[in-house]
Amino acid sequence: MDRFWLKSYPEGVPSDIDPGAYPSLNALIDESLSRHRSRPAYICMDRTMRFGELDERSRAFAAWLQSQGYGRGQRIAVMLPNLLQFPVAIAGVLRAGCTAVCVNPLYTPRELEHQLKDSGAEAIVILENFAATLQQVIARTAVRQVVLASVGEMLGPVKGRVVDFAVRHVKKLVPAYELAGATRFAEALDAGTRLPYRAVQMAHDDLAFLQYTGGTTGLSKGAMLSHRNVVAAILQGEAWFQPVQDRLRERFGEEGGTALCALPLYHIYMLAVAFGLGMKSGTCQLLVPNPRDIPGLIAELAKHPVNTFPALNTLFNALANHPDFAKLDFSRLLFAGGGGMATQQAVADKWFEVTGVPLGEGFGLSETCAVGTINPVTLTEFSGTVGLPVPSCEVSVRDDDGNELPIGQRGELCLRGPQVMVGYWHRADETAKAFTPDGFFKTGDIGLFDERGYVKIVDRKKDMILVSGFNVFPNEIEEVVATHPGVLECAAIGVPDGHSGEAIKVFVVRKDPGLTERDVQEWCAKHLTGYKKPKHIEFRGELPKSNVGKILRRELRDGGLKKAA
Repeated sequence: MDRFWLKSYPEGVPSDIDPGAYPSLNALIDESLSRHRSRPAYICMDRTMRFGELDERSRAFAAWLQSQGYGRGQRIAVMLPNLLQFPVAIAGVLRAGCTAVCVNPLYTPRELEHQLKDSGAEAIVILENFAATLQQVIARTAVRQVVLASVGEMLGPVKGRVVDFAVRHVKKLVPAYELAGATRFAEALDAGTRLPYRAVQMAHDDLAFLQYTGGTTGLSKGAMLSHRNVVAAILQGEAWFQPVQDRLRERFGEEGGTALCALPLYHIYMLAVAFGLGMKSGTCQLLVPNPRDIPGLIAELAKHPVNTFPALNTLFNALANHPDFAKLDFSRLLFAGGGGMATQQAVADKWFEVTGVPLGEGFGLSETCAVGTINPVTLTEFSGTVGLPVPSCEVSVRDDDGNELPIGQRGELCLRGPQVMVGYWHRADETAKAFTPDGFFKTGDIGLFDERGYVKIVDRKKDMILVSGFNVFPNEIEEVVATHPGVLECAAIGVPDGHSGEAIKVFVVRKDPGLTERDVQEWCAKHLTGYKKPKHIEFRGELPKSNVGKILRRELRDGGLKKAA
């Protein structure tokens, strides 16, 4: 196809990358850890871990996993927030030859059970704060080995003990649990240092990650990301962000720089940017376990100025409107970019007013290793678009019949490139539906090209709801709400929300006349993780339906029936 967008590429950015440059992601990791050995890799709670330490600790964890009988292709779940244990665990899982399954630490038992059973994970690395959730479901999964981490165990002997005591006994953030035979993460690392590590020769087609995303059936699906997929995404990011590295050398005489990592590492956005690209470029990641603590985040930024700032619209908005944020020194900030949800013009304007750095924006999905389109890092103002297709990535705008549409016409955005997933884990039918006959992945987003090759997203074809960058499919919400004994039927939609971009609204037809909003909210809190919980509940006498009885969500979004009295 005609890649007319290449004419808008910044100087020095190549049109293509070579996804075969490394035989596997493991080879890229080995090279990067060796090359950047003396540089700081991660900072968390004022504790710095260098790439050399990450090399040694991840090798030790890989050796321990191998000693437990885990190897090529076996799935290992990692259920950790942004702590130093996360990169150690992920790199260790990969270096052992296994496939990493990233799990949201805030999952409810129902959500966790589905992901563990669907992935077939045989082991899990989990923060002890969430062990009680695992206890409720582990017997119904294939998990036979539990590795328990604590918040403080990698912060040093003195500080670590103080932090763990505060977390367990002062803040009481570790509910009681019982997991017989569990191994402490620190003990596994210690044992691994005395065990032989056998490097596994992985191939391009071996799976590096099973990255779970929302499913149209109401159940999340595992996007199969091969070693080739992830290597390609890292190299695409490296090529695109090369101007930032050039400016870093020119202005500060530095290599790598420092990046903020406030969004969760288990999310594909940060997994690709912070873990993958950060490792390749030798960038130090400032890990923030709780980005909702805005004063705490600002304090961290005051101590550790960053050069790149990936985040979501909601975080940009919260920071730009906090008086203490404006007091920071932004002289070292070179690029700030949004992803996961739409960046609003008003937020971009406020951010630029405070920092003097324009907000960029990009577009990608779990199925594309978070990489698809992005605004040039050399931009001087907010563009209102999600930028240009990255090197070796093709974007096609198509109608419902699969025909390519001309510039300026709206259609479904379809992506093809070496970073696009192999398919959905054990979902051949869903995989077939997700791709066009000529190999383009159908994103479900409606967009268009402008004359320069910039992509603008204007709507979503799917019913997916986007809450603070997280995909929420209404079927899953409806499935949970419908199981309440007081509910006759229900429907979920997304509604605009100034804080999270979209919020979930559920329309309910009562079976029990005494059913209240609080009843529904409490039921959802029990079965759904935080970002999936409905913010709005509306009771109706009936719901709009098609001739065959299908509930019409679009009519609900557009106003639909009048509210029942």
